[in-house]
Amino acid sequence: MKNRDDLDLRRLRLFVTVAEAPSLRVAAEKLFMTQQAVSSAIKELERLLGVALFSRTRRSLALTPAGETLYRGAAALLAGGSQLTAMVQAAGAERLPPFVIGHTPELAPSEVFTIIEPVVVADPSVPITVRPIFADQVRGALLDGTIDLALRRGIQTPQDLAGTVAGGHVLRLAVASNHPLAHHARVGLADLAAHEIVVSVADPAEDSEYVRMLISICQGAGFEPRILVSRLRGTPPHTAVIAHPEACVFVTNESGWLYDNRIRILELTESPTVPVQAMWLPHTTSDIRTSILTALQP
Repeated sequence: MKNRDDLDLRRLRLFVTVAEAPSLRVAAEKLFMTQQAVSSAIKELERLLGVALFSRTRRSLALTPAGETLYRGAAALLAGGSQLTAMVQAAGAERLPPFVIGHTPELAPSEVFTIIEPVVVADPSVPITVRPIFADQVRGALLDGTIDLALRRGIQTPQDLAGTVAGGHVLRLAVASNHPLAHHARVGLADLAAHEIVVSVADPAEDSEYVRMLISICQGAGFEPRILVSRLRGTPPHTAVIAHPEACVFVTNESGWLYDNRIRILELTESPTVPVQAMWLPHTTSDIRTSILTALQP
């Protein structure tokens, strides 16, 4: 690049709009520009960077590997800029907006509270809102500012986000009251080989890191799990055994009876643990986020 101003916000916004639009015509309409002006702006950006950002055909523009790299970074940078603007405006108005934490269904609200409890206890006036969010919506919610911090089961952070492993929880097993394992207080992982294990994903073909973790735990115990995909979304994971009483599901609830004694949570003899990952926008700062992550350090 020629100088530090080559990738200014105006160029980044134009590039992202073109990258996300189905055609150059649609992008031009969104930008209130002519197609020729948009095309010229993209060519100028490519000239400044010295790389091709799009592979051009008659009907569409497809991102090149360099374009994909710029898009991932640009989306996060623009989202961070919007977040900074909101923070500055809130500071000028002397008001602190709620810090919104989104958590995926694999984490119970009570588990999320244990994560933020030290911060809440230290200063009850800190405005924090906790809300559930599905795993496939996390990235979009962080980029559009719907949430400020995401908590999920996982360890791999997308390239355009920042993250860290923020702790872990002991894995247990949920079964229906009439399940063959329900009369045991504790079972071994190998005991699950004869039973289907329910997982909840948006799409059966979805590559879920958490599901891969569960499969790996079973494989480590010497068997290949029989996975049953539940399309039920929005309810706690243990409720899946009501719809599938012949199966079982991994959970992190405390052991005991739930749901009017229709569901039992069993201890696993191996006491495997699953991680909690925190994710946020890169290149951003937040005193509340720092306090939460600092409190989680051993």
